[in-house]
Amino acid sequence: QVQLVESGGGLVQAGGSLRLSCAASGRSFSSYAMGWFRQAPGKEREFVARINGGGGLTNYADSVKGRFTISRDNDKNTVYLQMSSLKPEDTAVYYCAARGGYISNWYERDGYDYWGQGTQVTVSS
Repeated sequence: QVQLVESGGGLVQAGGSLRLSCAASGRSFSSYAMGWFRQAPGKEREFVARINGGGGLTNYADSVKGRFTISRDNDKNTVYLQMSSLKPEDTAVYYCAARGGYISNWYERDGYDYWGQGTQVTVSS
């Protein structure tokens, strides 16, 4: 059982930056692959970024490549999403997720076992 607690969401102007944090409670955090997803009003939840347990592998959705960076600090049991050059279309509820062990479907919701409560990110134009 892993609990994920997100923070850092809020209102930001287009072109600005924001860093989301997701703190995990539980054992063996470094063994968990972590992902970020987002869901905009009227749309399906979509993949944003993932990072493997050791931090050596990352993947990003095409829509955020070059603007978002996922990272983790295993000593602090925390994963981050640094968001830069934000656009109004980035407005969504952002969720962090975790899955133990190796997964190949890191780009799908069903690839993860644990989810945070979500944090709202609103980008004004």
